[in-house]
Amino acid sequence: MAKLNVNGREQTLDVDPSTPVLWAVRDTLGLTGTKFGCGAALCGACTVHVDGQAMRSCVTPVSAVAGRRITTIEAVTGGQDRVGSAVRDAWVKHDVAQCGYCQSGQIMTATAFLKSLPKGKQPSPAEIDVAMAGNICRCGTYARIRAAVADAARSLA
Repeated sequence: MAKLNVNGREQTLDVDPSTPVLWAVRDTLGLTGTKFGCGAALCGACTVHVDGQAMRSCVTPVSAVAGRRITTIEAVTGGQDRVGSAVRDAWVKHDVAQCGYCQSGQIMTATAFLKSLPKGKQPSPAEIDVAMAGNICRCGTYARIRAAVADAARSLA
């Protein structure tokens, strides 16, 4: 049994403590917005927030996050999160998604990055690239991702 706080709700899951957070969230809780990509923390498709920090859920065991706040894409883009809403709106405005598979991880990383900035700070293109590094987009929409993150930052200022 594992006790987790997922999207603000305390959950008790009947899973092995070594189960990756990805599978606990997807298979046990049915929150399928978090995607499996590589299984080795290399692509970013599985990114969730743990206490506000972007973390790869495919290699993080549930035992490592007990007592911490886990946030998935469902909570970030569901309209309650101001930064998540700004990122989602910028994603749509800049037509970022093509196949869409990496997008939940990209949005989770972008949201954590923007939340980490001092209020009103506008990130440079280089800062955005560094923050988003490690999130692979097989369709190559990196220029649109960069533009969307910059646009979301402007809308939050």
